[in-house]
Amino acid sequence: MTDQVTAGESGTPDIPGKPTSASRTTLSHIMTHNDTNLLGTVHGGVIMKLVDDAAGAVAGRHSGGPAVTASMDEMAFLEPVRVGDLVHVKAQVNWTGRTSMEVGVRVLAERWNESTPPTQVGSAYLVFAAVDADGKPRRVPPVLPETERDKRRYQEAQIRRTHRLARRRAIMELRERRAAEGFED
Repeated sequence: MTDQVTAGESGTPDIPGKPTSASRTTLSHIMTHNDTNLLGTVHGGVIMKLVDDAAGAVAGRHSGGPAVTASMDEMAFLEPVRVGDLVHVKAQVNWTGRTSMEVGVRVLAERWNESTPPTQVGSAYLVFAAVDADGKPRRVPPVLPETERDKRRYQEAQIRRTHRLARRRAIMELRERRAAEGFED
């Protein structure tokens, strides 16, 4: 189910695990007119960049070096974000494999000048691959879930990974079948 490798399988010593709290991060940003679309709300792409920035910081902290975005899925926009909103992007590593990590991100917004609780406006899951100086994959420490919520996120991330791999496999099989039938894409 996972791509984690033990010392006996790989011939290299195990990397000590890190708790989820070790790399958990919050990035906050006030939205301005420069961030808006023609409807006067914040561009989804602006939010996505903040999500990628926070997730990248978490992945780099957890892996102890560079990590690149491999995929983003399940980006959900739940509520519009407006000019003057203070946006908080909270990210943590949910699951780790041998060289990859799933990072879960929650996006919250609150009015910059009010004391009301923030509202969740979005969420996303990203997969990052740790890379070395040559851009080659490198091993990452296992994530050690600390709370029941962390354990649930870890289990859900394993399900998402299984679905990602099955989807990729099904698409590749379809392409091979179509190519064998003489269809050009």
